[in-house]
Amino acid sequence: MTPRDASDANDNRWSDLDRPPLNGAALRRALVREGGLWCDVEVVQRTGSTNSDLVALATGEEKADEGAVLVAEEQNAGRGRLDRQWTAPARSGLFFSVLLKPTGVPVERWGWLPLLTGVAVATGLSRVAGVDTSLKWPNDLLVTVDGEERKTGGILAERAGNDAVVVGIGINVTLREDELPVPGAGSLALAGATTTDRDTVLRAVLRSLEQWYEKWRAAGGDPAASGLQETYAAGCATLGRVVRAELPGGASITGEAVAVDGDGRLVLATEEGVQQPVGAGDIVHLRPA
Repeated sequence: MTPRDASDANDNRWSDLDRPPLNGAALRRALVREGGLWCDVEVVQRTGSTNSDLVALATGEEKADEGAVLVAEEQNAGRGRLDRQWTAPARSGLFFSVLLKPTGVPVERWGWLPLLTGVAVATGLSRVAGVDTSLKWPNDLLVTVDGEERKTGGILAERAGNDAVVVGIGINVTLREDELPVPGAGSLALAGATTTDRDTVLRAVLRSLEQWYEKWRAAGGDPAASGLQETYAAGCATLGRVVRAELPGGASITGEAVAVDGDGRLVLATEEGVQQPVGAGDIVHLRPA
């Protein structure tokens, strides 16, 4: 990969001593290994969107290889689901994208990739930072701050040509209360993480993602055989709750979230006695589980 905006003479990378910069060379030494998934880890100081950059690299003349990782210390055009903006102070979080080419997995099962990533991130954060992270369907990462559920991260998957998917991950690591972008946001620091060293957290998350991805791909993308469906359901904070699903086009459905089916859809049991699968939409938690 070619670094974008890798340095800026007018930017003091050590302007906040509580937020040291990532060391790209050290990350490559730790994560890139023969026979492993990750083939390169590139850290840039600033970019618009790591997802957009990696999609462009994956579909350009010199196509990037599977396992490319692009990390930005700061994004000024970061995107979440439904094209929502994702902004945060420089070096306050982890903002990165990975390129996956799940050959051997039927395309209809690729929709599990953002859910798989959620499981991998939650597993990695629990291991390294001691933070219980739950998943709001389909791809929000929740932590508990002062007894309240808060969103501390999100996942966005985008197709890159016919053979690849770029998965973007954003995690608030050291955001303070006065820096939170919206009510209901949180960070690992506010949740009492045992470490907020972004290098350590990134390594743990990428190693967890590699493990889950290889397991899922070895099972041909079968969410049941790989254990992904069961693990996702076990960590999903949406299940067991009464929720409102706000669907594309403006319609909505209210019901109890009772399952995640084999296609990764959220199944709602409505008051009319109908079990309605939801494949896309915004989920609003109306009542605690």
